[in-house]
Amino acid sequence: QVPLVESGGGLVQAGGSLRLSCVFFGNIFSINVMGWYRQAPGKQRELVATITAGGKINYGDSVKGRFTISRDFAEKTQYLQMNSLKPEDTAVYYCNMKNFDNNYWGQGTQVTVSS
Repeated sequence: QVPLVESGGGLVQAGGSLRLSCVFFGNIFSINVMGWYRQAPGKQRELVATITAGGKINYGDSVKGRFTISRDFAEKTQYLQMNSLKPEDTAVYYCNMKNFDNNYWGQGTQVTVSS
């Protein structure tokens, strides 16, 4: 079974919003860090946001003030709320969860922002 399943990508106009979800099919309490990364065509994968088990949050500079990472332990899910989207936010977004032994990646979900 795929350990991480993402959903919520799509096409949106600039200024719009999307929320990505990522469900973890494992022991969510074993995860040290949850996060979201993205990769645009021809570019390297970059950090979007991370949240540690203790709740410390880090955002990439380009999304600060617009994106919000959150999690729901009961639902074994992490979220990425994306507001005020820009065309440069267009990319494949990947969910990531890691602990000392494993580094899990989702299959990726396409986000396209039209101008």
